[in-house]
Amino acid sequence: MNSKTEIQTQFEEMAKAYTEKTGVEVEVYNADTDTTVASQVATRYASNDPYTITMVDAKDIYALADEYAYDLSNEDWASHTKLGITVNGKLAGFPFCVEARGLIYNAEAIEKITGEEFKPENYATLDAFKGLLDQLKAGGMEQPTAILSEYWSLGAHYFAEVYEQQKDPDAFVNGLLGGTEDLDNNAKFNELMDTFDVLKEYNYMKGSAANADREESSMKLAAGDVAFMFGGNWDWSVIKEYDHSDKMGIMPVPENTSDSTNTTLVGGGTKYLFVDASDNTSDEQRKAALDFLNWLVSDADGNAFLTESCALVPAFDQVTADALDPLSTSVKEYADAGLIATYDFLPDDHMTVVGQEIMQKYLDDAMSRAEMAAAVEEYFKSATPIKH
Repeated sequence: MNSKTEIQTQFEEMAKAYTEKTGVEVEVYNADTDTTVASQVATRYASNDPYTITMVDAKDIYALADEYAYDLSNEDWASHTKLGITVNGKLAGFPFCVEARGLIYNAEAIEKITGEEFKPENYATLDAFKGLLDQLKAGGMEQPTAILSEYWSLGAHYFAEVYEQQKDPDAFVNGLLGGTEDLDNNAKFNELMDTFDVLKEYNYMKGSAANADREESSMKLAAGDVAFMFGGNWDWSVIKEYDHSDKMGIMPVPENTSDSTNTTLVGGGTKYLFVDASDNTSDEQRKAALDFLNWLVSDADGNAFLTESCALVPAFDQVTADALDPLSTSVKEYADAGLIATYDFLPDDHMTVVGQEIMQKYLDDAMSRAEMAAAVEEYFKSATPIKH
């Protein structure tokens, strides 16, 4: 089952080619976007008809590993990645790809105004970044930023960095769940919101920001009408549809901070494959599944499927990625140096509640920062923790 639905066509084409090459029949199921992946997997197990290989999110591996996942510890690829998920001594999760988020930039558009090479590391602080925005504005780009208004971008991607950039994300989230954290006076919360306020100030949709259209924002970034948009390497799938500059990339979120969180991206393995260990899968099917995972990592065609057909950043050190798009190239450079780990254990409704009911209001200046902090704290009082 493929739960990364934007690459379903690539998966189906790969399956045909793989069958022709190996004689192994492969059928790829596209996940239903109207229900959670976990519920779809549960339905298959309830009917004793599980997928041989299932693509899930990291938190699903933790939930399913003990009962359903085959131990992959002895596979050849295991020593070539730091992102596999081990649960109770069992290597259960095969990292399918690496994704990361930060500020996507159009270097060509920036350099056209500044007249000098754009070096992201020169704008790691909010003060330096704001100075650049003022320079762009003075040079004719009146509104240099775009903010995606979708709840998943606001709740699961931007606000999530408030937890991920803490010294101990798990302890911080547990503190919120226990009602002991003071978000309004938390340094990291305020540093990230200071940056968000600057992004709002220079946003091309200022005044009706919650109505921003992802397609239009991506188009403006591609064309150089704006210079920056918060997002991730997955956004290339939208940007590439427009007349775009290839001189683009992703940089860490600028912050006036005393730590090093403004020098790297937040990211990690975002989709994981597990192989069914139940009696409903035959030894022959399981062997074919293990061969397929090794093919992805060790075969040139498997590598090309990941990096060229799907434009994914590989999680394995021996997989070359020369054909990656500009955003994924940025991500790989930061990933090779080390990423701030994605926090995979936020409550299931965090994305919709914090993203849609809180952050969208803050984006449209319908809620103050103090009110936002209080609303998030109130949400956590009744949120359901994710066991891990």
